Amino acid sequence: MEKHLLDPERLRKIPPQFSWIDQRLVREHHIERLSHTAAALYLFLLTVADKRGLSFYSERSTGRYLAITLERLNSAREELLRADLIAYQDPLYQVLSLDGLPLSSERGGGICSIKQIFQQLGGVV
Repeated sequence: MEKHLLDPERLRKIPPQFSWIDQRLVREHHIERLSHTAAALYLFLLTVADKRGLSFYSERSTGRYLAITLERLNSAREELLRADLIAYQDPLYQVLSLDGLPLSSERGGGICSIKQIFQQLGGVV
């Protein structure tokens, strides 16, 4: 398929602040292991991090921006830590390089309880 700009007037430009999303997140299936809340937190951290991947938004501010409870924020952060996508030492986050991460062959993170499935869907259990 030949690609062409759909709206040339709205061509994206690299902004002066630093931020990027590594395409390997999708190509290597890392994102498939994450709940929607964890993926939203990861996107937020990618967006606000400096060039070394560091950010220090408070839990309260992060929860407000993402419209999630402190409990869901903590759960999403734990999920990102287990996936080895971030490091965290209150209040500092570091988005980690995807270099050296094993390719994810599992979709959706493997076995989940019914409670976890409903939580991922945004339901209350």
